[in-house]
Amino acid sequence: MKRKKTRAIKVGGVPIGGGAPIVVQSMLKTNPENFSETLIQTRELKKAGCELVRIALPQEETCKIIPFLKKEVDVPIIGDIHFNHKIALKAMEFGIDGIRINPGTINNLRKVKEIAVMARETKTPVRLGMNIGSIEKRVMKNYSKPGADAMVESALYHIALFEDVGWTELKVSLKASDIQETITAYRKFSKRSDYPLHVGITEAGPVFSGAIKSAIGIGILLNEGIGDTIRVSLTGNPVFEVIAGYHILRDLGLRKRGINIISCPTCGRTKVNLADIVEEFEKDVNEFDQYLDVAIMGCEVNGPGEAREADIGLAFGATSAMLFKKGTVIKSGIPKEMAKNILKEEIFNMISK
Repeated sequence: MKRKKTRAIKVGGVPIGGGAPIVVQSMLKTNPENFSETLIQTRELKKAGCELVRIALPQEETCKIIPFLKKEVDVPIIGDIHFNHKIALKAMEFGIDGIRINPGTINNLRKVKEIAVMARETKTPVRLGMNIGSIEKRVMKNYSKPGADAMVESALYHIALFEDVGWTELKVSLKASDIQETITAYRKFSKRSDYPLHVGITEAGPVFSGAIKSAIGIGILLNEGIGDTIRVSLTGNPVFEVIAGYHILRDLGLRKRGINIISCPTCGRTKVNLADIVEEFEKDVNEFDQYLDVAIMGCEVNGPGEAREADIGLAFGATSAMLFKKGTVIKSGIPKEMAKNILKEEIFNMISK
């Protein structure tokens, strides 16, 4: 697919836009006043492959955690700021790698301009995060209800405000919980601006249903070439957001990272508990960076034949399992209880070469 060419910016050294690989980010769910829990979760996100970590900064005092995190974890930290513009100013003083502001919750052009001036002085990239639930009152005077057009108007206005003070290291998001409204907003903005876009469905829901909802919305936009960084917003462990983000990119062929598991849905021919085997295997290899197609199939019918393109795979029979590479059986008669470990060993050998 052909991606729209957008402006190139950097957040803490991570390139966004300008044809750079689409960046996966997430947000901390811990209380930012609890340094130890926040550090643990930041490290977990980094380990899962998260490339930008956002942290809520509910008050000025919270900003004291910024240098602590930057010292302890090598991943750019973005401050999420609402209502009080002085929090943004303080975060930039503390050396935050980037900030996200919602002009609708600040709702004051003079205060937003103060942020823009400080961003220019500290060279801090800014995300203008439009949200359908909090569009500024000034803009809503022209609309009967919140929607895509109102978000686009607000985004373009604030881009001009930042440009007027000489700061253009910006990225934009235009989020709604409704998929169609979100898609419409991003499409309209993308036609009128070349600033890089942070794409996501806000408040998508619990892990299972939220991941599906996000995959539809984010996937449609990415397939149209729209989007430079993504966040899957889920009610749950943020590590799942990172995993879901990479799955979306991988399945669209945009980034090849990690183990791609190919497994059959099972049927009456299956003589093993394939669901448990696959679930355990996925947990074991979840942190692998190198891309491999790995098949785990429930019978010979769905074995080497239907999964012939896999780099390596297992097919379970009635009494044993077989190991195959690119459709060719390399070992048969493997005891079922040993099969998963043998597969993992072969994968380690392939990756370490």
